[in-house]
Amino acid sequence: MFEQFAVALRHTAGNPKTGEAARRVLSELDFSNACAEITAWDGYAETPLVSLAGLAERIGAGRIDYKHEGPRFGLGSFKALGGSYAALRVLQRELSRQLGQEVSLEDIRKGAHKAACAGITLVSATDGNHGRSLAWGCQRFGAPCRIYIHAEVSEGRAEAMRDLGAEVIRIAGDYDDSVLLAKKEAEENGWFVVSDTSWEGYTEPPRDVMAGYGVMTREVCEALEQAPTHVFLQGGVGGLAASVAAGLRQYYGAKAPRVVIVEPELAACLFDSARNGKATNFAIREETIMAGLSCGEPSGMAWEILAEEAADFLTIPDSIVAPAVRLLANAETGDPAVEAGESAVAGLAALIAACQSAEMKKTLGLDEGSRVLLIGSEGVTDPAIFAAIMAGKDHG
Repeated sequence: MFEQFAVALRHTAGNPKTGEAARRVLSELDFSNACAEITAWDGYAETPLVSLAGLAERIGAGRIDYKHEGPRFGLGSFKALGGSYAALRVLQRELSRQLGQEVSLEDIRKGAHKAACAGITLVSATDGNHGRSLAWGCQRFGAPCRIYIHAEVSEGRAEAMRDLGAEVIRIAGDYDDSVLLAKKEAEENGWFVVSDTSWEGYTEPPRDVMAGYGVMTREVCEALEQAPTHVFLQGGVGGLAASVAAGLRQYYGAKAPRVVIVEPELAACLFDSARNGKATNFAIREETIMAGLSCGEPSGMAWEILAEEAADFLTIPDSIVAPAVRLLANAETGDPAVEAGESAVAGLAALIAACQSAEMKKTLGLDEGSRVLLIGSEGVTDPAIFAAIMAGKDHG
C-alpha cells in the first residue's frame, strides 16, 4: 500500500504493568474533574469514532477504530480539551490566591471574575494546536494570551491564533527554543506559563492538560463494546500518549491494550528515551511534515507513565505520511472519508507500514484478531498544507 519505507522499532517489556504510574501521575479524580467541567462547556459534543473496516481487511487486522478529533469544539484537534482546561485551572488557582478564598471553575466560566482575569496573562509555546486551544480558552475566560511559535510553524496556524485574540511571537529557532523564551519572558513579567510539557518544579498545568485529554479517552471507552488489543499513539512530548495510556489502564485494568508509540524519525525523543531507559532529549536537525510532533524534549511526567505502559516505540519517515492522509480523505479502502492533518495519521501510517512486514507484524503481535485503536488527533488545521498533500506533495 505504501512504497518502500523505513520503520525503526524498539520493543521494550517495560516495567510490570501494574498501572502504578498511570494512577499516580494522573489520578482517576484528575480525569473525572476534567470530564465534569469540559462536558459542561457550550459547544461540547463527542467526536466520531470511525470504523476502518475496509482498511482492516486490506492489511489483515480484525478491527480498526479511528477517533477523529477534527470536529472538537470547532478548533480542529484534541488539543482543545487540554490547553483551554489548563488555562481555566491556572486562573482558578491565581484568583483563589488573590481573593483569599476558593474560586470555582463554574464562576470563572460564567464570567463572574472577568475583570480580574483581564489582569492575568497566560503564555505558551506551540507548534500550533496547543496554542490555538490556549488562545480559545483565554478568549472565553477573559485573560490576555501570548503565544510563542518557531520559524517552521505555518502562517496559517499563526493567523488562527491571532483570530482568537492571541499575541503571536515568532522566533528564529525551533520548538524547544520557543519553550525557553516563553518561560524566560513569563518569569520576567509575572505571566503564567500554560505548557503541555513538564519540567522540574512545573507540573500542575501539564497535568491539567493531560487530564483534559481524558475526555477523549472516556468517549472512546464508552463507545467500544470490547477493549482494543493495541493502541498506536503519536509521540510529541508524550502528553497525548501518556494521557490515553493512563486512561485506558484505569478503565480496562489488566485488559488494557498494548501501547505502541509512534514518532517521526526526525523528532524521536521518546524512542531515544526508551533506548536509554530514561527521559532523553533529541537534537532536531530537520523539521518533520508532522508539525505537531516536532518535539525534541519529552515531558518528564508523560515519560513516567510511558516508561511503564508502552510496549513498543516506532519511528516513521515523512514519506509515508502524505499517502496516509490521502488514503483517509479519498476513502481508498471503502471506509468513510476522513479529512485529517499530517500529525493525525502517524499511528495509521505506522500500522499500515508495520503490517507490510511479516516480521514486524509478528513482533507487534498483530494478526487477524487484533482490534486496533488509532487517535486521529487533528483535522485540517492548515488548509494550505492539506491542499498541497492532496495535490501530491509528500514532504514538508
